[in-house]
Amino acid sequence: MKQGLSAYVAVTAAYWAFMLTDGALRMLVLLHFHSLGFSPVQLAYLFVLYEIAGVITNLSAGWIAARFGLTSTLYAGLGLQVIALLALTQLNPEWSIAASVAFVMLVQGASGVAKDLAKMSSKSAVKLLAPSDGDGLFRWVAILTGSKNAVKGLGFLLGAALLATLGFQVAILSMAAVLAVILAAAVLKMPGGLPRGRKDAKFSEVFSKNANVNWLSLARVFLFGARDVWFVVGIPIYFYAVLSDGTEDGNRAAFFTIGTFMAGWIILYGIVQANAPKLLRAKDRGIGELTNLARGWAFALAVVPAALTVLILLAGTPTTWLTIALVVGLLIFGALFAVNSSLHSYLILAFTTGERVTMDVGFYYMANAAGRLIGTVLSGASYQLGGLPLCLGTAAAMVTCSALAAHKLRQG
Repeated sequence: MKQGLSAYVAVTAAYWAFMLTDGALRMLVLLHFHSLGFSPVQLAYLFVLYEIAGVITNLSAGWIAARFGLTSTLYAGLGLQVIALLALTQLNPEWSIAASVAFVMLVQGASGVAKDLAKMSSKSAVKLLAPSDGDGLFRWVAILTGSKNAVKGLGFLLGAALLATLGFQVAILSMAAVLAVILAAAVLKMPGGLPRGRKDAKFSEVFSKNANVNWLSLARVFLFGARDVWFVVGIPIYFYAVLSDGTEDGNRAAFFTIGTFMAGWIILYGIVQANAPKLLRAKDRGIGELTNLARGWAFALAVVPAALTVLILLAGTPTTWLTIALVVGLLIFGALFAVNSSLHSYLILAFTTGERVTMDVGFYYMANAAGRLIGTVLSGASYQLGGLPLCLGTAAAMVTCSALAAHKLRQG
């Protein structure tokens, strides 16, 4: 148990370091290129390959980890992120917009591969290291995912702060240096306790025959699509339009405000996610009851973006009270979303087995990445076509689809 706990702490620390840079990089790229005049659709394109890479990586990463071991995929993810950060410093401001978009898409694609290698490794490790008694599995996965999201939220704030104070190039180099140190420490100090892989693992095994795994993966597609359809482009650009006065100081203030909101949203999401086992009284409930809860919480979540859509349409033009209502409503969405996400993260580990964990977790996070990809594409397109109301209306429809997929889950 002690060795398992040490390995869990080491994996979690490495994952924290990665997600801090991941959140900061997303905010840096979004705000930097928006300030250069990129349209919402062009901004969405910057993240498309990142999400496509996630779909492909997760589908294969489960097999790679089963074949070569979890530590190898974790180290590969950290190392590739360092390379992606260094590559991004080579961006030339004299390039055309088309060349800049293509280059950043490629670098973001590499970063997407890195993130999902690290994520799949960390989440799979929990299944193998967590105590089997009581709500041990739910608690350990909730702590990992919740703390990761809180750290990623700090990354959003860090990215906005670094952009405003150090500039794009220095900020990227600083993050690459810190992550390289973390990677070296992880390689040197990682304790035992994680499997080294098995030579007979077949790629065809990544496709699950477990109906619960497949339905849960479909629910995950729509759940994360519903978040990213407003989170990736819609809300940051809407707030930038409302808060910035066009001056350099005004832009800088808008960067900090947007970064603070995005960070606060993710941190709240992480805190609620980490405490989901307590909120749901998971210790006193079996997998059957928790499966039922996944259905109800999804339907409750759909109400929030639907209500916000109506509110914006009734308000017409942006006002102070509308901005406050949006902030409050999106924070409520974040809390409800966190409970849904935490239930999903627990259920995928509960539905799988130790022998198939990397395969099923890889497939599940492939669905997660597919949802983010759909949400990212729809975020730019829907904001350009119908503004924030269309982003939030699409989110409501996607959460409803997630709830319908979760309704197909069978009690364990």
